[in-house]
Formats: sequence, C-alpha cells, structure tokens
Amino acid sequence: MTLLAAKDIKVIRGHSRLLDVGSLDFDSHGAVAIIGPNGSGKSTLLKVLAGIETPNSGEVRLNDRALMAYAGLARAKTVGYLPQQFEPHWDLSVIDLVRLGAERAGDATDTVIEQALVQFELALLRQRRWSTLSGGERARALLATILAIDPPLLLADEPAASLDIKHRIHVSAALARRGKDRLSIVVMHDLDLAFQLFERIVLMDKGRIVADGRASEIVHDKKLDDVFGVRFRRTEGPGHVSLQIASFE
Repeated sequence: MTLLAAKDIKVIRGHSRLLDVGSLDFDSHGAVAIIGPNGSGKSTLLKVLAGIETPNSGEVRLNDRALMAYAGLARAKTVGYLPQQFEPHWDLSVIDLVRLGAERAGDATDTVIEQALVQFELALLRQRRWSTLSGGERARALLATILAIDPPLLLADEPAASLDIKHRIHVSAALARRGKDRLSIVVMHDLDLAFQLFERIVLMDKGRIVADGRASEIVHDKKLDDVFGVRFRRTEGPGHVSLQIASFE
C-alpha cells in the first residue's frame, strides 16, 4: 500500500530549478536512502515530502490525501522530520527536548520518554543543556526527540553526519531497521552505509531523480559513477558490495 506519493514536483527559486520530480511513490514500510552530490536536491526533496517547503507545482499525498490537508497534530503523529541543521529557541535539557517531541503527538508518558533516552544512549545526559552537548550528542538528542513517538513516516536529512564511526553505524542501522514495519526515508552521505543497510536507493543529480531501485542493483549502475564524477571499484563482500574510488575526473 502506498503511504507517500509525490507527483510532478517542481521547486524554482529565482532562475534556478532546484527540483524537478515527475513521480515518486513509497510503500507503508521500507528503508530508503536518498543519495547524490552536494546541491543535487536531496534536502529540498525531503522538505517537500515533509510539507515544510511548498513546491511551485505538483502535489504530495499521504495515505492518498493531500499532505497539506492534514492538521498540525495529525501530521505530527504521522510524519517525523529530522533536519540537517537545528537550533532550539531555548537552552533546554535533553529530557525536556525529548518530552516536547513526545508532547507534539500527545504521547509524553514517562515510559515513552525513558525508552527514547535509553535507545539513543542519553540516559546519563538527560539533565545536560543543549549548549553543553557535542555535535554527536546533539544529533542523538534530536533523533530521540523525533523518534520518541515512533511515527509511521520518518524523513531524516543526514542524521549521522556529525557522529563518530560507532554511533554513525548504530544510528544508520536503527533507521534502516525501522523499514521492517515503518517507512524510513534518509538522506545519506556515506555511500557504503547506504548500500549496505538500506534496501532502496534514490539517486539524485541536478534536482532530478537519475535512478531509483533496489540497492543491490543501483550499486552496479554506471549512473552512480557519472553522477559523482568518479569511477568506483566494486568489491563483493559478505552480503554487500563495497565502493572504492578507482579514479576521478
């Protein structure tokens, strides 16, 4: 069953066309990674799918209903959006941030909040203020804030970019695992993790979708080399293919 669908989406700013997507559908569950070079339109697409940015033309539908027709509370319960950059208006503690996230959907019970803190290894940081957190700690706190209510749809923009290797793998794997019974759409910078953990890849370039399909197929597609301007050497590993740069333009 289709949960999220975008059709004929165009985003134009000044004389630049940032996004030009004909048709894009997502089932009610699945782990989807959006990849592409800087400026390819990944973040803009995610904002449009979340209803944060309004396209110049086209429509996004959620459960076969116009996304913009959803009231604020209904959208908060269904769609979780994790931005690339976030700065709260107040210097809140970690536990207050997570509580606010749960309250957005009316589910701020102590159990829900505690589970989110434990899941993202924040239990010992619960009273720490946002201003005192490292980049990685902030990223985990924001993830806990968004995922405290475990929405059916998660849209995350490079959530692991500021994390160390251990937490980058942990967070990316957790988001991909959600695809078993939820829909996770994640903008990924780490290509190896994207292809290793996610089942579907959407490859973007210059605001357009260049390729869209199973990770096991896209990893061998030469469009991947063309879009990133390099030649990848593909090495077969246990259950996945690793990418190494063989040459670049």
